[in-house]
Amino acid sequence: MSKRLLDIVLSIIGLVLASPVLLPVMFLVWFQDRHSPFYVAPRVGRDGVPFRMFKLRSMIMNADRKGASSTKNDDNRITPVGHFIRRCKLDELTQLWNVIIGDMSLVGPRPQVQSGVDLYTTSERGLLRVRPGITDFASIVFADEGTILAGHADPDAGYNMLIRPGKSALGLFYIEHRSVALDLRLIQLTLQTIVSRQSALSRVQALLQQLGADPILVELAGRAKPLQPGLPPVADGGVAAAAAAAAAAIQSRP
Repeated sequence: MSKRLLDIVLSIIGLVLASPVLLPVMFLVWFQDRHSPFYVAPRVGRDGVPFRMFKLRSMIMNADRKGASSTKNDDNRITPVGHFIRRCKLDELTQLWNVIIGDMSLVGPRPQVQSGVDLYTTSERGLLRVRPGITDFASIVFADEGTILAGHADPDAGYNMLIRPGKSALGLFYIEHRSVALDLRLIQLTLQTIVSRQSALSRVQALLQQLGADPILVELAGRAKPLQPGLPPVADGGVAAAAAAAAAAIQSRP
């Protein structure tokens, strides 16, 4: 089965299975402020082409005009229903529609806003070679992104220093090793995260090791050490330089 056919089949099944949960939550989002339950988020897709990503709205209206593009768990723009949506990752489920229409894939590097892509190094621009995805290695490793950024006065700066180095390195590694078999494994591990994140992280580490990942990326995937500010992958350095740049993010605090 091709990657595209897998995307379409699993996305349709996913939307059907999720509808008993999504429909009531969509009503609650509308009921709290009488505005659309959807947030249409501009994102950058494959080859730098912009597209509109559909998300179940978890924040107040026009939140993107009232704060940073990165969101921390204690962000006051998140609505009461939105906290539930984010905790259960329900806003990701509506992106299955983007997969069906071809803007996204089930598995691939997460799509970024234009301002984030504008900061990409030459190596990071390699992330635009494929359709962005709902999940990948980095989505599992950094599933607690909102918690990481909580308390940061500037969540965008926190994202670029703490999350972006490892996230980009993992995204580039996925692109170099992508296959339908790897996609199925990452989808399985994403679902496993719901039951036991620690178990999922251990299995991600084992998978990276099996695929010959740099030990730095393998260690990062375990998230056993506190994240420290690091640098994004350097220009023209490829995955090896990306992994080296991520090293600063996994050093133990003094």
